[in-house]
Amino acid sequence: MFTRQTYAGVRSALAVPHATSAARSRAFAAGAAMQSSPRAPTLADITPDSAASFHKKQQAFRDSLVAAQKQKEQQEKEARAREQENTKKKGGALSSLIYGTPEGRELDMDIERSFSQVLARGKYVHSIVFHEVKPDKVDEYVELVGNWYPKMAAIPENKVHLVGSWRTEVGDCNTFVHIWEYQRYEGYHQSLHNIQSHADFPAFNAKLKDLIESKKTSLMQEFSFWPTTAPRQLGGLFELRSYTLHPGNLLEWETHWRRGLKARREVMEGVGAWFVQIGDLNTVHHLWQFANLEERKIRREQSWSVEGWGETVHKTVPLIQTMKSNIMIPCSWSPVS
Repeated sequence: MFTRQTYAGVRSALAVPHATSAARSRAFAAGAAMQSSPRAPTLADITPDSAASFHKKQQAFRDSLVAAQKQKEQQEKEARAREQENTKKKGGALSSLIYGTPEGRELDMDIERSFSQVLARGKYVHSIVFHEVKPDKVDEYVELVGNWYPKMAAIPENKVHLVGSWRTEVGDCNTFVHIWEYQRYEGYHQSLHNIQSHADFPAFNAKLKDLIESKKTSLMQEFSFWPTTAPRQLGGLFELRSYTLHPGNLLEWETHWRRGLKARREVMEGVGAWFVQIGDLNTVHHLWQFANLEERKIRREQSWSVEGWGETVHKTVPLIQTMKSNIMIPCSWSPVS
C-alpha cells in the first residue's frame, strides 16, 4: 500500500513549474492547461478500444509510485544510519541501555509511522461540490467554470488544490462534481476568504447562479488507508459510488475496507475515498477510474477471484442504508483525468 508521503512525492514531481516551494509539497497541477474555450465532456469521448492506452498509462503511473516509495525508504534508511552513528558517538554502551537494540529502535519507528498514517487523516479537508446545471446552459457553465477554477487553484495564496472536475453522464445527468483539497479547516476558511475577496468573484458568482439549478457541498476527510491520488492523465471514465451508512458504522466500514482495498487494487484503479463530516452525514464516497464501461464490467467481475474481496462485501453490505453510482467524464481542466 502506498503511503500518503508517497503520493505527496509524486505530486511534487508533477507540480506546475510556477508553484512556490511550499506549494510543491502537496501541489495539484492546475489541470490540463486551461483552454480558451473549454468543451463539455461527454461519454461519447470514450472509445471502445481505449483499454490498451489506459493500461499503459496506468502502469506508468503505478511505476512512478513504486519509484517514489523506494526513494522514500532509501532516505529513511540513510537517516536511521546517521542517527545510529550519532548515538554511538554520544552514548557508547550507555546508549544501548537507553535506546534499546537496533531491532527495538526499528520497531519503535514502525509503530511511529503507523500512528502517523492514522493521524494524517486530519491533515487534509476535502469538499465535494455538486452543481446541477440547467440543460441549455451546460456549454456556458463549462466555459465559465473551466476558466475560473484553474485560475483560483493556481494562486498559491488561496491555499487550495483542485483534485478534479467531472460531468455526470449516467446517473444524475447534467450534474458536475468538483473535489477540492484544503490544509485542514483553517485552510478551508482561508481559501474561501481569499477567493471571495478576488476582484472577479462577484461577476463569476452572479453568472454561476444563472447557470445552475442547485448547489450542494459537503466537507469530507479521506480515509487514512486510501490517500487521494496525485494528478494523472490516464484517460477513460470515472465512477463515483456513494454509500449512506447506518449511524455508528463508520469505523467498522473503515476496518473492512482497509482489507478490501488491497484486494480491489489488484484489478481496479482507485482515485480516493472520503467520509463526510459536515453535510450529508454517514455518507462515504469512493471514486474509481476505468478505461471504459466494458473494462469496468470485467474488472469488477475479476474482483471476486481475489482473496479477501468476498469477505469485504459480506461484512459491509449490512452497514449500508442506500447506495448510488454515477458514471462521470473528466473536464478538460481536471488534474485527475
